[in-house]
Amino acid sequence: MKKLIGLVVFGLGALVGCKNETSQQENTAKNEEQAVSVERQTPDFNITPIPHATAVFTLDSTVFYTDPVGGKEAFENQPEPSIILVTDIHGDHFNLETLKAVSTSATKIVVPKAVADLIGDELSSQLLILSNEETIDVNGFTIEGIAMYNQGDASEVYHVKGRGNGYVIEKQGFRVYFSGDTEDVEEMRNLKKIDIAFMCMNLPYTMDVESASEGVLAFEPKEVYPYHYRGQGGLSNVEKFKALVNAKNPSIKVELLDWYPKID
Repeated sequence: MKKLIGLVVFGLGALVGCKNETSQQENTAKNEEQAVSVERQTPDFNITPIPHATAVFTLDSTVFYTDPVGGKEAFENQPEPSIILVTDIHGDHFNLETLKAVSTSATKIVVPKAVADLIGDELSSQLLILSNEETIDVNGFTIEGIAMYNQGDASEVYHVKGRGNGYVIEKQGFRVYFSGDTEDVEEMRNLKKIDIAFMCMNLPYTMDVESASEGVLAFEPKEVYPYHYRGQGGLSNVEKFKALVNAKNPSIKVELLDWYPKID
């Protein structure tokens, strides 16, 4: 009888222990879920096109400029930048006089080495040199350099691999991608968990709308904006790009902004 009572007590103790353990596991899972929810809280994002590859955007109240060209007058009434991203050496992406005019002494300027070489000693204290597949932390953001290039023989293409950067800017798990000048390359297709993407599409310098749409369908951003879509033949058909993307994946939100108001 004593043995039986002991077994019953042991069984009840084990049952209570299991319940406590289960309860602790549930609480831990709940806490982790809440932590993930807080971590993935979406920062505010707003963008103003300043034609072609150039833009002003705010992410979590931080002001970014991308590829500032066009002189200081192109940025009239815009807030001063905390971070500037320059993708390449070409004149529609890099202009030293504009860069000096719009930056402040506190502005961090993220550039590939080829751009840094053109800047020289000027602004050197503000420059952060970033290569493809490297990441840096700037003002609470993680910025990654993404390869952007034309595929083919280096002597025959406009953009060689390794010279310029696309960029992924991330905060609290929210990820924004700017393609820079690229074709539908593997490094772009392999991107993960992109919330907002800005995709170039202009021949002969980058890719056509068909290639751009296939690239987007490969990495599936939540939202995508065509930009940098003026080529030798005029403006690319961004409405066609939107139709091609949504025909195969209607869940991708395609936003069309006017990047060329003086041409319309």
